[in-house]
Amino acid sequence: MANIVENIRKQINKVVKNSISKAVEKEELPELKIEEITVEIPKEKSHGDFSTNIAMQTAKIAKKAPRQIAEIIINNMDFKSTYIEKVEIAGPGFINFYLNNDWLYDSLRDIQKLKEEYGRIDIGGGQKVMVEFVSANPTGPLHMGNARGGALGDCIASVLERAGYDVTREFYVNDAGNQIEKFGISLEARYLQLIKGEDAVEFPEDGYHGEDIIEHMKNYIEEHGDKLIDVDSSQRRKELVEYALPKNIERIKNALEEYGVKFDVWFSEQSLYDGGEIEETLEYLKEKGYTKEEQDALWFKATLFGAEKDEVIVRNNGIPTYFLADIAYHRNKFLKRKFDRVINLLGADHHGHVFRMKCAVESLGINPDKLDVVLFQLVRLYRNGEIARMSKRTGKAISLTDLLEEVGRDAARFFFNTKASGNHLDFDLDLAVKKSNENPVFYVQYAHARICSMLTLLESDGIKVPDVDTVNVCLLDKDEEIELLKRLAQYPEEIRLTAETLEPSRLTRYVLDVAAAFHSFYNACRVKGEEEEIMKARLLLVESTKVVIRNVLELLSINAPEKM
Repeated sequence: MANIVENIRKQINKVVKNSISKAVEKEELPELKIEEITVEIPKEKSHGDFSTNIAMQTAKIAKKAPRQIAEIIINNMDFKSTYIEKVEIAGPGFINFYLNNDWLYDSLRDIQKLKEEYGRIDIGGGQKVMVEFVSANPTGPLHMGNARGGALGDCIASVLERAGYDVTREFYVNDAGNQIEKFGISLEARYLQLIKGEDAVEFPEDGYHGEDIIEHMKNYIEEHGDKLIDVDSSQRRKELVEYALPKNIERIKNALEEYGVKFDVWFSEQSLYDGGEIEETLEYLKEKGYTKEEQDALWFKATLFGAEKDEVIVRNNGIPTYFLADIAYHRNKFLKRKFDRVINLLGADHHGHVFRMKCAVESLGINPDKLDVVLFQLVRLYRNGEIARMSKRTGKAISLTDLLEEVGRDAARFFFNTKASGNHLDFDLDLAVKKSNENPVFYVQYAHARICSMLTLLESDGIKVPDVDTVNVCLLDKDEEIELLKRLAQYPEEIRLTAETLEPSRLTRYVLDVAAAFHSFYNACRVKGEEEEIMKARLLLVESTKVVIRNVLELLSINAPEKM
């Protein structure tokens, strides 16, 4: 559970607060009420290891210039029993802290003692969190939006687990409503065309045109012949959906497992109808006075909770809308299954749905802040410098399965997590399979494989990684060694920040930085052939780098190869 960066922040907080208390006692500063002192890592190395703007924050109350306040704070500081070596004032009144290297050596000891547990922290305190992602319509194969959502959602779930949350991964199966109706109509049309001829039935323009619909119906006819030809249309559609839908869901499960995504729960939308939860939710909203009748339809009064407009929840034909099912689903998440927090991953085209869903959650008596929605942007695939065209309706779309066949799971998952979810992602299919340092996943995996080869080679010469307690790690003081140590020490903090921001792109950037720092170290510092004590210390540093790279890759569900 070590996060040395967090511990240093606490140290600095304590030092600054104690200093202010002393200054107040000496009447150098007036009484200042300070809850939390912001301590950040400066972007510029020359600005120290950590920095605080407390002097600027308190200038108004103290009625002094920020630099003057900073000077008073520094003069009253006591660094004993801390990692702080020196403190400087910068710019308009920033206080910059420079640490001795002991914190880096302590981090190295942590890595060696914790190994695969290094990076595990506990900011979650066992809170029950559901991450619902992918949740694709089960009417066809998974497309690139599902693929990006799958990589993001799975990584967010893994990071939250590492950060001490009790996480459930959930796939919401849209097996009720409009798309299933359309699925049934599409299956029926293909079924009749295959038996009676293509001209016998016109295929609906807005139906599902994918090859998989034809394939399902060919298989059905092979197994059951024309037994549905004379039955009522609604019965025919029902039977065809019951035949094809489980097969589609099974294909989706298989594709996701190949992608390294395993869901704990596959939640059926239909179960909300079958279990009476849609009806219960509707009754609750009516009783609370959160509904109104207008234009022969029933509306949810979203405007009561700050929305710009009210929303239809039961159409004028008496059929509930998707939104009502979604309210019932969130009622199930929060009130029936008692999740403390729910995170939904949705494509950016669902932007308008976010606030109305928060309004609905509030109407159920739940704090809307307990619902987080991560919106992610579209993916453009490129091949030979040109957009690789996709179409969900022609059957020629590039599906997740196609992508995995072309670039493999490791590249797919890494690439989808390289950009912040809110940014468009251009996915270069050629780069993803390149075996060169231009390819980010190759670059990171190569660093891991290079370390494994080094350690194997040294072991064949009888040189093993020593016990950390027998090594003078303070001998690691070259610039490249210190830079690599700093990167490794940052890992638990990266877990914290990723868990708080729900942005896995932090981790791909981080592990690329670790790989770059390792390659610089490798080119500048020999291991074998050095004086024995230095060799042992460097050997520990190399092995610790391997541990951290492997831990990050495992979190991303990416292979950490030992040979390449």
